[in-house]
Amino acid sequence: MKKGLLLLTCLVLLVAGGALTYRYLRSHGFSARVEPHPIEEAFALTVRKLVTPRKFLEMKNPLPASPVYIAEARNHYADHCAVCHDVDGSGETKVSKGLYPPAPDLASKRTQELSDGEIFYIIREGIRFSGMPGFGGEDKENWKLVQFIRHIPKLSSEELEMIKAAMPRAGKD
Repeated sequence: MKKGLLLLTCLVLLVAGGALTYRYLRSHGFSARVEPHPIEEAFALTVRKLVTPRKFLEMKNPLPASPVYIAEARNHYADHCAVCHDVDGSGETKVSKGLYPPAPDLASKRTQELSDGEIFYIIREGIRFSGMPGFGGEDKENWKLVQFIRHIPKLSSEELEMIKAAMPRAGKD
């Protein structure tokens, strides 16, 4: 009897949750221009964590900390990442504002608390249903980018200028 009641309760909750989700989506749409509800955001972050292979969650950057690696990755970042994540990593770009979800602030606590392996995995594999492409590439280059992302909160004004100077320009020959 208790099993049947538990099953019925779960079924009712599932149907009610589905109905509420449907009602929310019908009234708010699925626009990339609307700020997500905190529950939606928490759900998406939880799912991303759950589907990231465990081995990546526990990985540490195998490259030794190096200003040379950070400088090399800075140029790569300027060429491939700054268009969405901005020069300072804030994600405050025209391109990002049109994405759902928008590009995250790479200097934020939320990003900096990701493990090295999670950042590596995101760079290499991308994030489905977002604007983040999977770049693939050489593992060593991706690990350099992980070092650079860790360095973003400490960017100097000179480094910001170097990133700006290295960014591709539309129509540039």
